[in-house]
Amino acid sequence: MSALVPFAAAGSARPGWRAFVAALTVKRLAVALLLAAAAALMLNPIFMTPFEIVLGRMLVIAVMLLFAFTAAGVWQAPGLPRWLAQVLAVALTAPLAALVVYLPAVQGDVTALWRHEPFMQGFVLITATVLLVAPVLALGALYRERDAQARQEALQFALERSTLEKQALDSRLKLLHAQIEPHFLFNTLANVQALVESGSAQAAPVLRSLIAYLRAAMPRLDDTHATLGNEVALVRAYLDLMLMRMPDRLVFELRVAPELSGLRFPSMALLTLVENSVRHGIDPSEQGGRITLHAWRDGATGEVHVSVADTGVGLRVAAVPGTGLANLRERLLAFYGPPARLELSEETPQGVCAEIVFMPVTP
Repeated sequence: MSALVPFAAAGSARPGWRAFVAALTVKRLAVALLLAAAAALMLNPIFMTPFEIVLGRMLVIAVMLLFAFTAAGVWQAPGLPRWLAQVLAVALTAPLAALVVYLPAVQGDVTALWRHEPFMQGFVLITATVLLVAPVLALGALYRERDAQARQEALQFALERSTLEKQALDSRLKLLHAQIEPHFLFNTLANVQALVESGSAQAAPVLRSLIAYLRAAMPRLDDTHATLGNEVALVRAYLDLMLMRMPDRLVFELRVAPELSGLRFPSMALLTLVENSVRHGIDPSEQGGRITLHAWRDGATGEVHVSVADTGVGLRVAAVPGTGLANLRERLLAFYGPPARLELSEETPQGVCAEIVFMPVTP
């Protein structure tokens, strides 16, 4: 009856005795012996033999069936399915195991077994019980083993799919980085070019500041471990640069809760919003304006809000979202998942507010 105990599929891949020994774990042997004890309790009322003897016989039979079941799986006959080989092994071993446990009672004389009616009845009863129950339990064990293997394969497939999705996400983020970086750099250089062509006395200081800024910013352009604090520092350097270009038309304020500085944040994301405020809000306005960057956590939802507001010319009805904002939305979705969002709204009396909302991820 111990044939119901399956052995690990991994063990069957190892040839010979090592696979056989690997399959005979303490757990499987314990289950086999417990089932043998249960069978002995069921048969004991029928036998006149003391319970200790019935139990001993059933334990020996259980161990022999376990060995047969395991061996049939390891040394499988060519062309024969493993499950069929194991069930046949159990069925063929059952009468042999019953004969073996009765040999001590007849002192090794098999013919005496046939002549002694009580022994013969016990032998037939035990053999019939084992033949009826053990193959069914063996099939059940094989079914459970196959079901466990199917679950393992499903988990392995899910793990491989998750790995592929992560690789695809990484590739997508790199592509978006590749689109955003030139977009920012060319816009900044165009601003410097316009300043130089206008003959402004600020051209040389601004160019020096730009060079210093790029030296600090370039290592961060593809930083996959950027934090909100890093990005705020980068924005400050950019706004300092813009302040040199239009000292009488730009005012900025940065208000970020200190406990948010270590949160993971997509690199260049804040710079994209601030650059848009300068390019499309402050620059076109004759009076210039103020840019306010504010970051805080919502105590009720746990969401983090990062807003960039300006008092520039405001949203224009015909305006079409640029590459920077479109890519930023995609990056936020890829970085934080579906709950993350980018919202644009009009400010009063004029201006635009761009707000990023997300649930923090572990650094």
